[in-house]
Parts: sequence; structure tokens; C-alpha cells
Amino acid sequence: MDHLEALRWHLVRGVIVWLATAICIFVFIDWIFDNIIYAPARPNFITYTALCNWSHKLGLGQALCMPPVNIPLQGNTISGPFMSAINIAMIGGIIVAFPYLFWELWRFIKPALSPKEVKYARGSIFWVSLCFFTGAAFGYFLLAPFTFNFLANFTLGTVGAYKYMPTLDDYIDTLNNIILGCGIAFELPILAYVLAKIGLITAKFLKKYRKYAFVAILIISAIITPSPDWTSQTIVAIPLLLLYEISVVLVARVDKKKAKEEKEWS
Repeated sequence: MDHLEALRWHLVRGVIVWLATAICIFVFIDWIFDNIIYAPARPNFITYTALCNWSHKLGLGQALCMPPVNIPLQGNTISGPFMSAINIAMIGGIIVAFPYLFWELWRFIKPALSPKEVKYARGSIFWVSLCFFTGAAFGYFLLAPFTFNFLANFTLGTVGAYKYMPTLDDYIDTLNNIILGCGIAFELPILAYVLAKIGLITAKFLKKYRKYAFVAILIISAIITPSPDWTSQTIVAIPLLLLYEISVVLVARVDKKKAKEEKEWS
């Protein structure tokens, strides 16, 4: 019962911070929508201009310049704009308040750990938050522009029977799934490190099943990317493959340290 009481207060504080952050986002929802949410759907988005500038500097001409996007959004419900604003505020609150939410989780788990385990976990809040925000930035600045560009310029038929006008909810849900999906996927090294500390995986295990992991990563990439084009899936798969190799290195260091400690004890 004492643990449940402690968990309740951790949850209460986390919800309060999350709602406070969501309210702040809702207050500035117009600016956030214009400059952050809808930005990847504009032709002057930083990713489009940066890739095009790099293409010219590398002497590749227009090779890296993506076609301009035009995504007019429509609403088909009376409450659509308001509910979309609530959705943006709630998801944005989770993203912005993520370090604090994880800190509350850490404070609940910490009393159950030994001093040695607490020492091993030093800096975990920083590294978990760094991986999450790196993944979220990757999804926002790289994956989202490629996804929206592909979908907006994809045509069905040649007689103009289909007019591309996605709903506001569909656009926001797609962007949220990309950002949150990439943020969670980039936690792979942290998860591997924790499992290695617990003793559930080893570097030998990861190397042995590397080919199966690569197939799983390709499947995860296909799930994260809403668009079916191979470019977007490759953009997701390559960082995940690199993160898997980083996980192998981290787990190998944990194995080496454990072997050294066992040798000292013996």
C-alpha cells in the first residue's frame, strides 16, 4: 500500500505538469500551428531549402531538391479545429514534459535499486531524454518532410478525377505518429543497456541474431512511416540500424565490465 501511495503522488505530479504544459501550448496554439505543426507542409520548410542548397553546393544540380508541396487541409466536422487544437496541446505536452515525466518514473523506481544499481543508472534521465528528443527531431525535420512530399505529390489516375485534400485530423495524427514513433524508436540503445545490466541480453546474443534484428527494423520502419515509398522507409531504417550497432557496442562494454568484476571477486 505504501508503494501504491507513492506511485499515486508521482502520477499526480506528472499529470499536473503534463496538463500545465498542454495549457501553455493551447494558449499559443495559433503560433505553434503556423510555425511548427504546418511548417513541414510548406515549400519553404528548412529541410527543403537546406537539401536544395546542399545539392547546388555539391554540384548535383536539382538532385536533392524535392518538388514543392501544397497540402490544403479541410475539416468535415464542426468541432474539428477545436479538437485538433486539444490533440496538439496534449501530444505536445507529453513531448515537452518528457524529461520531467521520466524523472518522476525514476524517482519511483530508485528506492528499489541498490546503491550499485543507482550508480550504474547515473545520468539516465539525460540520456533517455536526449535519445527521445533526437528521435523526435529526426522524425520532424527529416521523415515528416519526405513523407508529406511523397504523399502530396502522389497522383492517382491521369484525368484529374482525384483531388488531394486531406483532413486536418489526418495531417495532425500523421505528424504525431511520426514524431512519437521516432522518439520511442531512438530509445533502442538505452533499452539494450538496461537489459544488459539486468542480464537478459549479451553482445554475443545481439551479434548472433543481428540478421533477424535487421528484418525486424525494416518492419518497424514500414510501420513508423505512413507513406509506402522506399525513400522514407530507408530514412528510418538506416538510423535504427546504426542505433542497433551502437547497442551492440554498449552491451559489449557492459559484458566486459561484468567479466572484470567477476574475475576480481573470484
